[in-house]
Amino acid sequence: MIRRLALSVLVVAALAPALRGDAASPVLIQPGVTLAGVPVGGMSNEQAQAALRPAFAKPVRLVYGDRRWKLQPTRFGGQVTIADGVLQALGAQTGAEVPLLPHVDKREVRRFVKVLDKRISTAPKDAEVKGLKGLRPQFTKEKAGVKVLRGLTVRRIVRALQSPQVRRIRVAVKVLEPARTVVNFGAVIVIRRGANELRYYRGARLMRKFGVATGQSVYPTPTGMFSIADKQLNPWWLPPDSPWAAGKKPIPPGPGNPLGTRWMGLSAPGVGIHGTPDDASIGYSASHGCIRMHIPDAEWLFHHVKLGTPVVITDA
Repeated sequence: MIRRLALSVLVVAALAPALRGDAASPVLIQPGVTLAGVPVGGMSNEQAQAALRPAFAKPVRLVYGDRRWKLQPTRFGGQVTIADGVLQALGAQTGAEVPLLPHVDKREVRRFVKVLDKRISTAPKDAEVKGLKGLRPQFTKEKAGVKVLRGLTVRRIVRALQSPQVRRIRVAVKVLEPARTVVNFGAVIVIRRGANELRYYRGARLMRKFGVATGQSVYPTPTGMFSIADKQLNPWWLPPDSPWAAGKKPIPPGPGNPLGTRWMGLSAPGVGIHGTPDDASIGYSASHGCIRMHIPDAEWLFHHVKLGTPVVITDA
Protein backbone atom coordinates (compact mmCIF):
# COMPACT_ATOMS: atom_id res chain seq x y z
CA MET A 1 0.00 0.00 0.00
CA ILE A 2 2.83 2.42 0.93
CA ARG A 3 4.66 1.51 -2.29
CA ARG A 4 1.54 2.13 -4.40
CA LEU A 5 0.95 5.47 -2.63
CA ALA A 6 4.52 6.55 -3.30
CA LEU A 7 4.16 5.63 -6.99
CA SER A 8 0.88 7.54 -7.20
CA VAL A 9 2.54 10.62 -5.66
CA LEU A 10 5.34 10.30 -8.21
CA VAL A 11 2.89 10.19 -11.11
CA VAL A 12 0.82 13.12 -9.76
CA ALA A 13 3.96 15.19 -9.19
CA ALA A 14 5.09 14.55 -12.72
CA LEU A 15 1.70 15.59 -14.08
CA ALA A 16 1.50 18.75 -11.95
CA PRO A 17 2.97 21.06 -14.59
CA ALA A 18 0.39 19.88 -17.08
CA LEU A 19 -2.37 20.56 -14.56
CA ARG A 20 -1.08 24.11 -14.22
CA GLY A 21 -1.07 24.47 -18.00
CA ASP A 22 2.72 24.22 -18.27
CA ALA A 23 4.28 22.00 -20.93
CA ALA A 24 5.88 18.88 -19.39
CA SER A 25 7.23 15.55 -20.62
CA PRO A 26 5.12 12.50 -19.66
CA VAL A 27 6.41 10.09 -17.03
CA LEU A 28 8.04 7.19 -18.87
CA ILE A 29 9.11 3.74 -17.74
CA GLN A 30 12.87 3.36 -17.50
CA PRO A 31 14.69 1.78 -20.49
CA GLY A 32 14.94 -2.01 -20.63
CA VAL A 33 12.10 -2.66 -18.20
CA THR A 34 9.83 -5.62 -18.92
CA LEU A 35 6.41 -6.24 -17.41
CA ALA A 36 5.35 -9.91 -17.36
CA GLY A 37 8.05 -10.42 -19.98
CA VAL A 38 6.64 -7.74 -22.31
CA PRO A 39 9.11 -4.89 -23.11
CA VAL A 40 7.63 -1.61 -21.81
CA GLY A 41 10.80 0.49 -21.45
CA GLY A 42 10.31 4.08 -22.62
CA MET A 43 6.49 3.79 -22.60
CA SER A 44 4.03 5.98 -20.78
CA ASN A 45 1.33 4.60 -18.49
CA GLU A 46 -1.22 4.53 -21.29
CA GLN A 47 1.17 3.02 -23.81
CA ALA A 48 2.21 0.26 -21.44
CA GLN A 49 -1.39 -0.66 -20.65
CA ALA A 50 -2.22 -0.69 -24.35
CA ALA A 51 0.69 -3.09 -24.96
CA LEU A 52 -0.31 -5.44 -22.14
CA ARG A 53 -4.06 -5.80 -22.74
CA PRO A 54 -3.94 -7.67 -26.08
CA ALA A 55 -1.02 -9.81 -24.87
CA PHE A 56 -3.06 -11.19 -21.97
CA ALA A 57 -6.29 -11.43 -23.98
CA LYS A 58 -4.91 -13.73 -26.67
CA PRO A 59 -6.15 -17.35 -26.47
CA VAL A 60 -3.79 -20.21 -25.74
CA ARG A 61 -3.64 -22.79 -28.51
CA LEU A 62 -3.46 -26.36 -27.19
CA VAL A 63 -2.17 -28.94 -29.66
CA TYR A 64 -2.25 -32.73 -29.87
CA GLY A 65 -1.32 -34.24 -33.23
CA ASP A 66 -3.58 -32.63 -35.81
CA ARG A 67 -6.15 -31.60 -33.19
CA ARG A 68 -6.39 -28.06 -31.85
CA TRP A 69 -8.17 -26.36 -28.95
CA LYS A 70 -8.43 -22.58 -28.41
CA LEU A 71 -8.38 -21.76 -24.70
CA GLN A 72 -9.81 -18.34 -23.86
CA PRO A 73 -8.28 -16.89 -20.67
CA THR A 74 -11.69 -15.71 -19.43
CA ARG A 75 -12.96 -19.30 -19.43
CA PHE A 76 -10.37 -20.23 -16.80
CA GLY A 77 -10.78 -17.14 -14.63
CA GLY A 78 -7.83 -15.36 -16.25
CA GLN A 79 -7.94 -11.98 -14.48
CA VAL A 80 -5.10 -9.49 -14.27
CA THR A 81 -4.89 -5.91 -12.94
CA ILE A 82 -2.75 -4.34 -15.64
CA ALA A 83 -2.89 -0.84 -14.12
CA ASP A 84 -1.22 -2.03 -10.91
CA GLY A 85 1.50 -3.74 -12.89
CA VAL A 86 2.20 -0.61 -14.92
CA LEU A 87 2.46 1.46 -11.73
CA GLN A 88 5.16 -0.95 -10.52
CA ALA A 89 6.93 -0.71 -13.85
CA LEU A 90 6.91 3.12 -13.62
CA GLY A 91 8.81 2.88 -10.35
CA ALA A 92 11.23 0.19 -11.51
CA GLN A 93 14.91 0.75 -12.23
CA THR A 94 16.49 0.44 -15.67
CA GLY A 95 16.46 -3.14 -17.00
CA ALA A 96 14.19 -4.48 -14.25
CA GLU A 97 11.94 -7.48 -14.85
CA VAL A 98 8.61 -6.68 -13.24
CA PRO A 99 6.30 -9.70 -12.65
CA LEU A 100 2.58 -9.60 -13.29
CA LEU A 101 0.81 -12.86 -12.53
CA PRO A 102 -2.84 -13.24 -13.60
CA HIS A 103 -5.24 -15.25 -11.47
CA VAL A 104 -6.16 -18.64 -12.99
CA ASP A 105 -8.86 -20.98 -11.69
CA LYS A 106 -6.89 -24.22 -11.47
CA ARG A 107 -10.01 -26.26 -10.64
CA GLU A 108 -11.53 -25.23 -13.96
CA VAL A 109 -8.30 -26.15 -15.75
CA ARG A 110 -8.32 -29.59 -14.07
CA ARG A 111 -11.94 -30.14 -15.12
CA PHE A 112 -11.05 -29.28 -18.71
CA VAL A 113 -8.05 -31.65 -18.71
CA LYS A 114 -10.20 -34.47 -17.28
CA VAL A 115 -12.56 -34.18 -20.26
CA LEU A 116 -9.55 -33.93 -22.58
CA ASP A 117 -8.17 -37.15 -21.10
CA LYS A 118 -11.37 -39.04 -21.99
CA ARG A 119 -11.21 -37.79 -25.58
CA ILE A 120 -7.55 -38.57 -26.18
CA SER A 121 -6.45 -41.48 -23.98
CA THR A 122 -6.72 -44.95 -25.48
CA ALA A 123 -5.65 -48.36 -24.19
CA PRO A 124 -3.01 -50.29 -26.13
CA LYS A 125 -4.18 -53.26 -28.19
CA ASP A 126 -2.19 -56.48 -28.10
CA ALA A 127 -1.61 -58.58 -31.17
CA GLU A 128 -4.06 -61.48 -31.31
CA VAL A 129 -4.35 -64.75 -33.22
CA LYS A 130 -6.93 -64.18 -35.95
CA GLY A 131 -6.78 -67.62 -37.53
CA LEU A 132 -4.59 -69.97 -39.52
CA LYS A 133 -3.08 -69.82 -42.98
CA GLY A 134 -2.49 -73.45 -43.76
CA LEU A 135 -1.46 -74.49 -40.27
CA ARG A 136 0.57 -71.35 -39.47
CA PRO A 137 -0.96 -68.84 -37.01
CA GLN A 138 -1.92 -65.42 -38.40
CA PHE A 139 -2.03 -62.33 -36.19
CA THR A 140 -3.74 -58.97 -35.93
CA LYS A 141 -1.34 -56.03 -35.70
CA GLU A 142 -0.70 -54.60 -32.24
CA LYS A 143 -1.47 -50.93 -31.60
CA ALA A 144 0.11 -48.57 -29.09
CA GLY A 145 -2.11 -46.61 -26.71
CA VAL A 146 -1.74 -43.15 -25.25
CA LYS A 147 -2.40 -41.65 -21.82
CA VAL A 148 -2.80 -37.95 -21.10
CA LEU A 149 -0.49 -36.83 -18.29
CA ARG A 150 -3.08 -34.76 -16.47
CA GLY A 151 -0.88 -33.06 -13.91
CA LEU A 152 1.74 -31.94 -16.42
CA THR A 153 -0.91 -30.77 -18.90
CA VAL A 154 -2.62 -28.71 -16.16
CA ARG A 155 0.70 -27.07 -15.27
CA ARG A 156 1.40 -26.25 -18.92
CA ILE A 157 -2.02 -24.62 -19.36
CA VAL A 158 -1.76 -22.58 -16.14
CA ARG A 159 1.75 -21.42 -17.04
CA ALA A 160 0.60 -20.37 -20.54
CA LEU A 161 -2.43 -18.48 -19.21
CA GLN A 162 -0.15 -16.60 -16.83
CA SER A 163 2.48 -15.70 -19.43
CA PRO A 164 1.77 -13.49 -22.47
CA GLN A 165 4.77 -15.01 -24.29
CA VAL A 166 3.41 -18.57 -24.21
CA ARG A 167 0.40 -18.91 -26.49
CA ARG A 168 0.95 -22.39 -27.99
CA ILE A 169 1.46 -25.57 -25.95
CA ARG A 170 1.12 -29.31 -26.42
CA VAL A 171 -0.92 -31.84 -24.48
CA ALA A 172 1.45 -33.89 -22.33
CA VAL A 173 1.03 -37.59 -23.11
CA LYS A 174 2.70 -40.92 -22.50
CA VAL A 175 2.74 -43.67 -25.13
CA LEU A 176 1.52 -47.03 -23.80
CA GLU A 177 3.21 -49.95 -25.51
CA PRO A 178 1.22 -53.17 -26.03
CA ALA A 179 2.34 -56.13 -23.96
CA ARG A 180 2.18 -58.58 -26.87
CA THR A 181 3.31 -57.76 -30.40
CA VAL A 182 3.50 -59.86 -33.56
CA VAL A 183 7.28 -59.99 -33.15
CA ASN A 184 7.31 -61.11 -29.50
CA PHE A 185 3.96 -62.92 -29.51
CA GLY A 186 5.03 -66.03 -27.62
CA ALA A 187 3.46 -69.49 -27.55
CA VAL A 188 0.60 -70.61 -29.79
CA ILE A 189 -0.81 -74.16 -29.82
CA VAL A 190 -2.40 -75.60 -32.93
CA ILE A 191 -4.16 -78.97 -32.59
CA ARG A 192 -4.96 -81.00 -35.69
CA ARG A 193 -7.96 -83.02 -34.64
CA GLY A 194 -8.03 -85.13 -37.80
CA ALA A 195 -4.32 -85.98 -37.60
CA ASN A 196 -4.12 -86.27 -33.79
CA GLU A 197 -1.22 -83.86 -33.74
CA LEU A 198 -0.35 -80.91 -31.48
CA ARG A 199 1.92 -78.19 -32.85
CA TYR A 200 3.76 -75.76 -30.60
CA TYR A 201 4.62 -72.40 -32.18
CA ARG A 202 6.56 -69.39 -31.00
CA GLY A 203 4.68 -66.70 -32.86
CA ALA A 204 4.47 -68.00 -36.42
CA ARG A 205 7.53 -70.25 -36.05
CA LEU A 206 6.92 -73.99 -35.58
CA MET A 207 9.06 -75.30 -32.74
CA ARG A 208 7.80 -78.82 -31.92
CA LYS A 209 5.21 -81.41 -32.91
CA PHE A 210 3.56 -83.95 -30.59
CA GLY A 211 1.33 -86.93 -31.14
CA VAL A 212 -1.91 -86.68 -29.16
CA ALA A 213 -5.23 -88.43 -28.68
CA THR A 214 -8.40 -86.44 -29.37
CA GLY A 215 -12.08 -87.09 -28.76
CA GLN A 216 -14.08 -90.06 -29.94
CA SER A 217 -16.78 -89.45 -32.53
CA VAL A 218 -19.43 -89.51 -29.79
CA TYR A 219 -17.37 -87.13 -27.60
CA PRO A 220 -15.58 -84.96 -30.17
CA THR A 221 -12.94 -82.42 -29.29
CA PRO A 222 -14.42 -79.00 -30.20
CA THR A 223 -12.88 -76.97 -32.99
CA GLY A 224 -12.30 -73.23 -32.83
CA MET A 225 -10.12 -70.67 -31.09
CA PHE A 226 -9.59 -71.08 -27.36
CA SER A 227 -6.97 -70.29 -24.72
CA ILE A 228 -5.31 -71.86 -21.69
CA ALA A 229 -7.62 -70.94 -18.80
CA ASP A 230 -6.29 -73.21 -16.01
CA LYS A 231 -3.03 -74.94 -15.11
CA GLN A 232 -2.73 -77.63 -12.44
CA LEU A 233 0.32 -79.55 -11.26
CA ASN A 234 -0.46 -83.13 -10.19
CA PRO A 235 -4.22 -82.63 -10.60
CA TRP A 236 -7.12 -84.56 -9.16
CA TRP A 237 -9.43 -86.20 -11.67
CA LEU A 238 -13.02 -85.21 -10.92
CA PRO A 239 -15.92 -86.99 -12.63
CA PRO A 240 -17.52 -84.66 -15.19
CA ASP A 241 -21.27 -84.22 -15.43
CA SER A 242 -21.62 -86.69 -18.29
CA PRO A 243 -23.30 -90.11 -18.67
CA TRP A 244 -20.01 -91.90 -19.29
CA ALA A 245 -18.71 -90.76 -15.84
CA ALA A 246 -21.84 -91.69 -13.87
CA GLY A 247 -20.96 -93.46 -10.62
CA LYS A 248 -17.23 -92.78 -10.89
CA LYS A 249 -15.33 -91.33 -7.93
CA PRO A 250 -12.59 -88.67 -7.82
CA ILE A 251 -9.05 -89.96 -8.31
CA PRO A 252 -6.17 -88.30 -6.44
CA PRO A 253 -2.77 -87.56 -8.00
CA GLY A 254 -0.69 -90.65 -8.63
CA PRO A 255 0.29 -93.25 -11.21
CA GLY A 256 -3.29 -94.22 -12.02
CA ASN A 257 -4.63 -90.69 -12.48
CA PRO A 258 -6.15 -90.39 -15.99
CA LEU A 259 -4.86 -86.78 -16.23
CA GLY A 260 -1.25 -87.78 -15.69
CA THR A 261 0.84 -85.18 -13.88
CA ARG A 262 -0.22 -81.98 -15.69
CA TRP A 263 -3.56 -80.38 -16.61
CA MET A 264 -3.97 -77.39 -18.94
CA GLY A 265 -7.67 -76.53 -19.02
CA LEU A 266 -9.02 -74.68 -22.06
CA SER A 267 -11.61 -71.92 -22.24
CA ALA A 268 -13.86 -74.60 -23.81
CA PRO A 269 -15.80 -75.97 -20.78
CA GLY A 270 -14.61 -79.37 -19.57
CA VAL A 271 -11.87 -79.67 -22.20
CA GLY A 272 -8.16 -79.64 -21.49
CA ILE A 273 -4.72 -80.82 -22.55
CA HIS A 274 -3.22 -83.35 -20.16
CA GLY A 275 -0.92 -86.30 -19.79
CA THR A 276 -2.23 -89.85 -19.80
CA PRO A 277 -0.98 -93.19 -18.44
CA ASP A 278 -2.64 -94.83 -21.48
CA ASP A 279 0.22 -94.34 -23.95
CA ALA A 280 -1.42 -96.72 -26.44
CA SER A 281 -4.25 -94.23 -27.02
CA ILE A 282 -1.91 -91.55 -28.47
CA GLY A 283 -2.47 -91.15 -32.19
CA TYR A 284 -6.14 -92.13 -32.03
CA SER A 285 -9.52 -90.53 -31.44
CA ALA A 286 -9.90 -92.13 -28.03
CA SER A 287 -10.71 -89.49 -25.41
CA HIS A 288 -13.96 -88.00 -24.13
CA GLY A 289 -13.12 -84.63 -25.73
CA CYS A 290 -9.80 -83.75 -24.10
CA ILE A 291 -6.39 -83.75 -25.76
CA ARG A 292 -4.17 -86.47 -24.29
CA MET A 293 -0.37 -86.41 -24.44
CA HIS A 294 2.45 -88.68 -23.34
CA ILE A 295 3.21 -87.65 -19.75
CA PRO A 296 6.75 -86.30 -20.49
CA ASP A 297 5.33 -84.29 -23.45
CA ALA A 298 2.58 -82.82 -21.28
CA GLU A 299 5.15 -81.86 -18.64
CA TRP A 300 7.28 -80.11 -21.28
CA LEU A 301 4.29 -78.24 -22.69
CA PHE A 302 3.09 -77.24 -19.21
CA HIS A 303 6.32 -75.33 -18.64
CA HIS A 304 6.21 -73.62 -22.06
CA VAL A 305 2.70 -72.15 -21.92
CA LYS A 306 0.94 -69.74 -19.59
CA LEU A 307 -2.58 -68.66 -18.82
CA GLY A 308 -4.00 -66.98 -21.90
CA THR A 309 -1.87 -68.90 -24.41
CA PRO A 310 -3.98 -69.22 -27.58
CA VAL A 311 -5.09 -72.69 -28.67
CA VAL A 312 -6.49 -73.25 -32.16
CA ILE A 313 -8.19 -76.61 -32.81
CA THR A 314 -8.79 -77.49 -36.44
CA ASP A 315 -9.97 -80.48 -38.48
CA ALA A 316 -6.99 -80.13 -40.84
